[in-house]
Amino acid sequence: MKNEHLIDPRKKFSNDGFPEQEQDTPALQQKMKPMPDCGETSYKGYGRLKGRNALVTGGDSGIGRAAAIAYAREGANVAIQYFPGEEADAHEVKEIIEQEGQKALLLPYDLREDAAASEIVEKTVEAFGGVDILVLNAAQQIAQESLQDLHIKQVEDTYKVNVISMYETVKAAEPHLEPGSAIVTTTSVQAFNPSTHLMDYAGTKAAIANFTLNLSSYFAPKGIRVNGVAPGPIWTPLQLDHGQLEGTIPKFGQDTLLGRAGQPVELAPVYVLFASDEGSYITGQIYGVTGGEAIDL
Repeated sequence: MKNEHLIDPRKKFSNDGFPEQEQDTPALQQKMKPMPDCGETSYKGYGRLKGRNALVTGGDSGIGRAAAIAYAREGANVAIQYFPGEEADAHEVKEIIEQEGQKALLLPYDLREDAAASEIVEKTVEAFGGVDILVLNAAQQIAQESLQDLHIKQVEDTYKVNVISMYETVKAAEPHLEPGSAIVTTTSVQAFNPSTHLMDYAGTKAAIANFTLNLSSYFAPKGIRVNGVAPGPIWTPLQLDHGQLEGTIPKFGQDTLLGRAGQPVELAPVYVLFASDEGSYITGQIYGVTGGEAIDL
């Protein structure tokens, strides 16, 4: 007899591919076809982060949005940094957080700018009275066909947003992080199996994986845990803002073992685990949510 409680992971979300599309910078989630599922209606919370104060970079859309929504439903106040111009997506998240009875803070900052990463920490502490969860998720991803097309200014910007801002955010937050606090980074399967058209992006994700392990050793004696999530192909605005080569969006994620791209909400439970006391004995780990592709340090 077929068990009606089982859900085939290959068919939980659409595996039919995506219509060809692209957006100018900044790409907005609400203009995507189809819209990603970030848990707006599907994620259910259980109070596992009650009384906590979180800062999520890149929290207006995609994976960061899914983490922000999950954290609010688990009882946390949530501040979200987002790239200026993405207000439409950010205000949607703010409304969801506040509907859960939690405090929300919107932080429109370009992380390429000096001191931006420090200021988002300061404003979060001012608004909430502290910060004890950092989700370092903001990223720039721009695909280039060849090395000659990869401008050094792009490389510099990608490293500023993806890596250097993480150092600055953690440094600014350290005085406020008490034992029991948690830091969660977003690395990528690209750190372990890089694609040549994402050479700068993949390099930053490898650096983030190394940073995560190093940081966990630094913070463990202080009672602060540090872990990372390594997504595979996830349906987010990042892919439409020059994040993939021309003509590849329709087949995005179809070559995974599960035969489809992932949805941001499918990563939310991992971000919750790493932030909550249920992950109290987990630190220095990179968790792959890849649709089957292996990650290996």
